[in-house]
Amino acid sequence: MKGSSKLVPYLFIGPSLILLTLFSLLPILLALVISFTDMDLAGLVDYANISFTGLNNYVNVLTDPAFHTAMLNTLFYVIVGVPLVLLLSLTVAILINMGESKLFQSFRVIYYIPSVTNVVAVAVIWSYLYNPSLGLFNYVLGQVEMDPVGWLTSNPTLAKIALILLAVWRGIGLNMIIFLAAIKGIAKTYYEAAELDGANLWQQIWYITLPQLRFAIFFVSITTMIGWLQFFEEPFVMTQGGPLDGTTSAALFIYQNGFQYSKFGYAAAGSFVLFFAIITITLIQFRLQNKEEA
Repeated sequence: MKGSSKLVPYLFIGPSLILLTLFSLLPILLALVISFTDMDLAGLVDYANISFTGLNNYVNVLTDPAFHTAMLNTLFYVIVGVPLVLLLSLTVAILINMGESKLFQSFRVIYYIPSVTNVVAVAVIWSYLYNPSLGLFNYVLGQVEMDPVGWLTSNPTLAKIALILLAVWRGIGLNMIIFLAAIKGIAKTYYEAAELDGANLWQQIWYITLPQLRFAIFFVSITTMIGWLQFFEEPFVMTQGGPLDGTTSAALFIYQNGFQYSKFGYAAAGSFVLFFAIITITLIQFRLQNKEEA
């Protein structure tokens, strides 16, 4: 009986481990093997057409100007988008938490809906909003006698900012829910003591709310940064990387080489370069967090 009872936990986690192995770990290992080969469509038809190339794919990716551009674009997305999402979602969470009427409760749903809406559908709708001749944004500019703007076609930097605005709009809701849950967990005695000491609302937020949210802020910053490093759907649907590869992200670069140009080995190598970049940045953030706690 004792021996069989020890097997019970493994029976519960067994199906999850099997699914994780089949649909996550095994594909990762296969992709790693493919990254050391010149696999293409011919290799899919006949494995005899696949040859081992060693580190050539990695060397070519790291020296590819197009990949450098994609990584710089991705860095731009992260540097601009992540702080905006953190700041806006935290601000919205604090404001909603301060409201006591049912109207503020409905705002939770309003802000959360974009994050659960299909990203492709949202991107298509925003493409119409950005349309240079028929879009709502240029219509508003026309009402104040301003020239129409080619949001997604005229300038690479402007196109990146346009994509960031959409992604920030979508990203606020989920992070807002996380921050709201963390705020609800702060003991009210802190605020009661602060009021007795004469602290105003801003002082309570700065000296109580924000310090108590440091772990939630760290968690959200990590997950948000990882998501933005894999920025893909918006440029894929709305710009296809244009203009002049100005919106091509690292994930879109990998997709294009793998599924448009059929350079599977090359794309696999690019995906692992991005993977190691994400791991490195994440470890740096953990190290900085540990130093702050010490």
